Amino acid sequence: QVQLVESGGGLVQAGGSLRLSCAASGRTFSRYAMGWFRQAPGKEREFVAAITWSGGSTYYTDSVKGRFTISRDVAKNTVYLQMNSLKPEDTAVYYCAARPDFGGNYHYPATYGYWGQGTQVTVSS
Repeated sequence: QVQLVESGGGLVQAGGSLRLSCAASGRTFSRYAMGWFRQAPGKEREFVAAITWSGGSTYYTDSVKGRFTISRDVAKNTVYLQMNSLKPEDTAVYYCAARPDFGGNYHYPATYGYWGQGTQVTVSS
């Protein structure tokens, strides 16, 4: 089992920044790929970013490229999502997710077996 706890959400004005954290406990965190997803009201959960177990590769959805950065600290069992230049359309509940890193496509929520409870991010215009 892997337990994930997100933190760092909140209310911010457009153009501002937030850093989300996801603390993991349980199984060997270092061998898991980690992803961030988000879900806005009335919309499906969508991929935001992912990082391989080694941290050597990162992936982003087009709408956040150049603004968001995913990183991980294996020693702290924590993955981060630094969000800059936030826009109102970034408003959503953000979820951290984990899966054994078997490669493939990191974009699909169904491939992740472990999820956090979510943290609300609200960007005002």
